[in-house]
Amino acid sequence: MPWVKQELCTGCGVCVQECPVDAVDLGDDGYAAINDEECIRCGRCHDACPQEAVRHDGERIPQDISENLLWVKKLLGNFHQPTEQAAFMQRMVRYFKKEQKIAQETLAKIEAVGDDPVKGIDAAIQSIAQNQSS
Repeated sequence: MPWVKQELCTGCGVCVQECPVDAVDLGDDGYAAINDEECIRCGRCHDACPQEAVRHDGERIPQDISENLLWVKKLLGNFHQPTEQAAFMQRMVRYFKKEQKIAQETLAKIEAVGDDPVKGIDAAIQSIAQNQSS
């Protein structure tokens, strides 16, 4: 997911103009912001930005990890006994392993779609649905 590095953004609005789905706008602070829900990940804002303020999401991995850890720490505050904390931490391990498995299997399906991505994705969804009903 692209994001805007505020320190580099000059508020020129080029990215706003280039976005085909109006997912980028200038906030009250004058800086560009990308609406994650609306963004179609076309990369036009990234390519158009003369200041290189629109960044790739790979740069945010350390920040995302920190946010995950802060979330776990916040939830951990609800458990006071060492046994409760240990059980909670095991649940968090299972949760993140599940998320990892979802990401890995989604990537495998995307990489296998073939020459017709729409048909390939439809076939993958159909296969998953058939496996669930079996």
